[in-house]
Amino acid sequence: MPYMKPILLCWAIFFSSTVLAQSFYTVSGQVIDYDTKAPLAATSVFAQNTTHGTVTDNNGNFKLVLPSGGYDLIITYTGYATNSKMILANDSTNKNMVIELKHEEKSLDAVAVSSDIKDGWERYGLFFADNFIGKTPFGANTHILNKDVLKFYFSKRLNRLKIKAATPVEIENDALGYKIHYSIDSFTYNYTTQTSLYTGYPLFEEMQPANDSQRTAWHDNRIKAYKGSMLHFMKSIYTKTLKEQGFEMQFIVKVNGMDTAIKLKNYYGALNYAKDDSSDAILIGPNQPELAVLYSAVPDSNYLAENQDAPKNYELSILSVTPGAPITIESNGYYYDQADLTIMDGYWSWQKVGDMVPYDFIPF
Repeated sequence: MPYMKPILLCWAIFFSSTVLAQSFYTVSGQVIDYDTKAPLAATSVFAQNTTHGTVTDNNGNFKLVLPSGGYDLIITYTGYATNSKMILANDSTNKNMVIELKHEEKSLDAVAVSSDIKDGWERYGLFFADNFIGKTPFGANTHILNKDVLKFYFSKRLNRLKIKAATPVEIENDALGYKIHYSIDSFTYNYTTQTSLYTGYPLFEEMQPANDSQRTAWHDNRIKAYKGSMLHFMKSIYTKTLKEQGFEMQFIVKVNGMDTAIKLKNYYGALNYAKDDSSDAILIGPNQPELAVLYSAVPDSNYLAENQDAPKNYELSILSVTPGAPITIESNGYYYDQADLTIMDGYWSWQKVGDMVPYDFIPF
């Protein structure tokens, strides 16, 4: 169907009313040097995995206005160790905070690696892109703009590839219409276990569409990326709409030494769902540590080609939750402690940075 301007007008009106209906809160403070206590101007301060960021002024001061929910506030400055602070809407310490940055010390892990590989991108660039950006259709339209900031290391002793970057990796997602400034902590791939792990801090920036057709395509693709994602899943738990949103959950338990899926009659009882009325957050603590999450969408053909034993009629992801460590979920889908929840296998492990949408994306 051709794109029509009246639809754009309705979309704009709906978007404006939705934004106005949101509640916001302010975080503010000053960034200073840990040793000298001197203010640090031009420090990057942003809410991770959102489009909200700023830099400090000449006195090291900053202010951010954020949609209601929880975030990791990231503070980065070249030559200093990155600082991360959890931000919650009802926290009285959100204003006039003082954040100290320490000079970055060379990691002892450098002993375990060789000097950086000069032709690292030529040797490992495609491998890195596949495991960081992803091999999905959206990932195929996502590109790293400043490959030169990436430093590649290989440890023969550990049989491990490690990739770091002193400055943010600039990523352009032409499928979703986002630029991502990704401060990579590190990316590692263990050749012995064939597992990859990356940590870092993404800040999203809206790209400007060339025309109405591109605006529509980006919006449709963002909806597609959101549906069935971890963010969608967490928001559906928060609102107790898992079934309505197309999700099903099962516990995975050992029966006679074999993994067996147990269907759940009451998702929220099985999760020990509880709401904290003082903060509007909810807590979950599954009765079993391993969960299968099923989403009612046909998996992408590329995924099925790579995973021929995967279900053909729905997306399946496997999660592991640390026993005795409840997960807190905020209204925007932000959850913590994120170290206590691991994507073990399945569809979500196939999707990478190229399929990410920010916490402040409004699906409609």
